[in-house]
Amino acid sequence: MSGITKSFPGVRALDGVDLEVLPGETHCLLGQNGAGKSTLIKVLAGVHQPDGGAIVWQGEPVSLKSPIAAMRRGIATIYQELDLVEGLSVAENVFLGHEPTTAGFVVRGRAARTATAALLRRLGHPEIPPDRLVGALSAAQRQIVSMARALSHDVRLIVMDEPSAALDPDEVDNLFRIVDGLTSTGVAVVYISHRLEEIRRIGDRVTVLKDGRAVAVGLPAKDTPTRDIVAMMTGRTVEYVFPPRPEPARVASTGTPPVLTVEGLARQGEFAPFDLELRPGEIVGLAGLVGSGRSEVLETVYGARRPTAGRVLVDGRPLRPGSVRAAVRAGIGLAPEERKAQALLMQESVTRNVSVSSLSRFSYAGWLDRRAERAAAREATRALSLRPDDPDARIRTLSGGNQQKAVLARWLLRGCRVLLLDEPTRGVDVGARAELYAVIRRLADEGLAVLLVSSEVPEVLGLADRVLVLREGRVVHRAPAAELDEHRVLDLVMEGSPTP
Repeated sequence: MSGITKSFPGVRALDGVDLEVLPGETHCLLGQNGAGKSTLIKVLAGVHQPDGGAIVWQGEPVSLKSPIAAMRRGIATIYQELDLVEGLSVAENVFLGHEPTTAGFVVRGRAARTATAALLRRLGHPEIPPDRLVGALSAAQRQIVSMARALSHDVRLIVMDEPSAALDPDEVDNLFRIVDGLTSTGVAVVYISHRLEEIRRIGDRVTVLKDGRAVAVGLPAKDTPTRDIVAMMTGRTVEYVFPPRPEPARVASTGTPPVLTVEGLARQGEFAPFDLELRPGEIVGLAGLVGSGRSEVLETVYGARRPTAGRVLVDGRPLRPGSVRAAVRAGIGLAPEERKAQALLMQESVTRNVSVSSLSRFSYAGWLDRRAERAAAREATRALSLRPDDPDARIRTLSGGNQQKAVLARWLLRGCRVLLLDEPTRGVDVGARAELYAVIRRLADEGLAVLLVSSEVPEVLGLADRVLVLREGRVVHRAPAAELDEHRVLDLVMEGSPTP
């Protein structure tokens, strides 16, 4: 791949990226969240069409118009979020879309099961029954099924996106054995991981992306110092304009009791016991990589996930675990990562999106006072300078930044005291980011307590008063944001171990 460019509304995801992969090698693709890794592999997989650049496959220029076209060329992609059908059997998943045929007729049953069993033996997992439903398999077994599906084609290149994220150490060792077996037969592997110790063990060469550019191509994986790799990943071209941070003494005044207290909160398999005190007017940031448990912590505090241990208290009163209703009534609001799917009613007006959590305020004897609803929503959106200033506008017509303001306005109207923000500027252009940063800081200055998650380390460090660094479900460091820098945080999330 040479000179690959790709733009989306408001962002240039790839800006002339080069990637060269040799037969039989494990080529590691590194970069922070948002560096362009996912976009690049989706171009290679035929999911996205590049705006510019060229792809040469086995010496021949190609145009990969679809995932099927890429697969027919021998390029298979195994995404971090496995695209398996839980209600189908292992064999049905392996041959989904290219079922065995005889005389032009699809042959179900024995032929697919026999071929699947042979692939599973090749991968060293003959114990997985081909007729078992995928929904009954463990995370590691599903990973093997995805590999078997890739190998059911005449594959020459397999892209693995964070394949070890859900695996324990023994399962990771088995994954590496499988990768070694594939490369020994000439199959090339593009391996994406945030775990630098894995790169040392499995990789041959490394390409590093930063802000949509390849800042290093073909580095030796085993000899390049970790410090050099982290330094390549940390520089940025995007300007972050953050409002001034208040004095630490004012934020964490000993006389101010916490509004939110989290004691030993945990979810088995997602994050270890987690403790936090959050005071009015304070912004606490959770820094970590995808899969570190950041979003799961927020959703458990909000009641969208039920904890296996611990409790959440607001003003010293424990909340009913696993109850969103209890959290909202206590004054907790969540702006989720996927706002279009999880927060917004895309076909409804700005007014209805803002008022949806407060409709009882405008209901009288079973009737909704639409005039009062509209007036209250308009007041909340004007407080955040939402544009256009039209409460009747459809929310789907607004920009990403203004859609996010509508979500924030919803919780202001509700009168929430604790605001949970998960990736608050995802899909928001650079200009609107500074505006959102100013809004978040102003809300905190007015007494709102904010718990913030972001994949962008500069965003966490620039907005938060205190930072908790998570790695693989555990807090590995706590410090005032002013005492940390981007390089230090990346060191912690990639190489660090939990502090006592």
